[in-house]
Order: sequence, then structure tokens, then C-alpha cells
Amino acid sequence: MEKLSVAIITKNEEDRLRKTLSALKDFADEIIVVDSGSTDRTVEIAKSFGAKVFIEDWKGYAEQRNSALEKTTYDWILFLDADEVVSEELKTSIRKILKSPTADGFYIRRKTYYLGKFLNFVWNNDWVLRLVNKKANPRWVGNIHETLILEGKTQKIQKGVIYHYTYRSLEEHFRKSFQYALLSAIEYHRRGKKFSLFKAIFNPLWAFFKVYFLKLGFLDGWRGLVIAFSYLFNGFLKYAILWDLERHPKGRVQNSKPNKEQKRKTP
Repeated sequence: MEKLSVAIITKNEEDRLRKTLSALKDFADEIIVVDSGSTDRTVEIAKSFGAKVFIEDWKGYAEQRNSALEKTTYDWILFLDADEVVSEELKTSIRKILKSPTADGFYIRRKTYYLGKFLNFVWNNDWVLRLVNKKANPRWVGNIHETLILEGKTQKIQKGVIYHYTYRSLEEHFRKSFQYALLSAIEYHRRGKKFSLFKAIFNPLWAFFKVYFLKLGFLDGWRGLVIAFSYLFNGFLKYAILWDLERHPKGRVQNSKPNKEQKRKTP
């Protein structure tokens, strides 16, 4: 069976990292952690599980993940966030793949835990490319929405999930939604995209409708409603900030590079 490296980037994740690493015991052959200056016990916890820890300045999500990729020893790499946990069924599926690979990369479904409960509809059909072979030249690209790409064949792992323990609180969710709207508006402004009143009104409403009705968010109860509203909130703020940037561009575009505290997942 091929050996497996797990790559994780962290900053101040002491309350969640232990659960992530505990699930990797007797599963991962190597754990690489690239930390961007944690001030809590994140590094200590990572080392207690035998992880190889590298402390580096924050370079952005894609570059930070690529840095972790470069430090891996084995051909097969599983990328995880510090708030994600592999299920037992997923570990069984990955072991089978490592014995007889049928593709160069594999998509894995994430099941999201939000405000005390796992969601059944919103954020529940989230397939992410996370298991890849280094020989297929995998790399992370993108500034705000980083994406993992490779040169080769991909498949979906049908059995097993990554449990995603997202925002710790409602306050954290909307604070990061605002940060994401700011970063998106700055990126739009840099690319020369202009404010549109029609888009400022229609796009947020469409985002709410799509999440709440088309993706059956209403079946997730009040959690689904909150998530749908967060998309409306994020969409409107993005265009409002873009409008403000066009009026007062100076001084608004500094310090705009996302940091590890501005974790996105979704709006």
C-alpha cells in the first residue's frame, strides 16, 4: 500500500486541531503542519501528535498550502483544514485507493456542522478535491477562492466524508462574512470591475433564493435561513464596498491580503 502524507495549515486552532489529528492516528504516515504564527497551543498540540511543524509568515491560502505540499515526503497527499475530521468510512475508502489507485486525484464530500448540528441540505453536497498524487503536479491557485488543480484523472470517493466543524458562533460567521465581502470588493476594484446598482440588488437576492429554496436550505430550519441570509448580507456588502472604493480609493486597498484569521469556507 502506498504511504500517505497529510498537509494542514494552521493559526490559533488549539480548540479544534486535536480532534482533527486524533482521527489521523494510525492512518497517516506523515503529518505536515505549516503554521503562520499561532499564539496559542496549536504548535504544541501538533507536535504532540508527531506532526512535522513549520512556522512561516502568512503568504495567502494558495501559497501556504503549496508550501505544505512541497514539504510532504510521499506521493499521495491528503489536504485538510484544522476544523475538518476524516470519518472512519473515508479512511477505509482511502486505504483501498492507496492499495490500487484508479485516478490521480479524488474528490471527497464534506458534511458541515453548524451551530450545534450537522446540516442535511445546505453545505451538504460540497465535493472538494483533497486526495491527490504528487506525480500529477497538484497545486493550489487563486487569491480568495483557492482551488486545488492537477494534471490527470479525477474521481469521487463515494463512501465516507470529511466532517467540517465550521464557524464556532454566529458572531464569527458574520464577522468573517464581512471580511470576505471586503476582500472580494477590493479584488473587483483591482480588476477594474465597476459598481452596478442592478447587481447590488439582484445578485444578493438571487443568492438568498438559490440557497434557501433551490438548495433546500429551508429544510435545515433556522440554520438554513441564517446561512441563506449570510449570502444576501455578503453579496450586498460586496457591492456597497465596491461603490465606496470607487468614490474613495486611496487608503482602502492596503492590508487587503487575506490572513489566516479571515477563513472563508462560505459567506
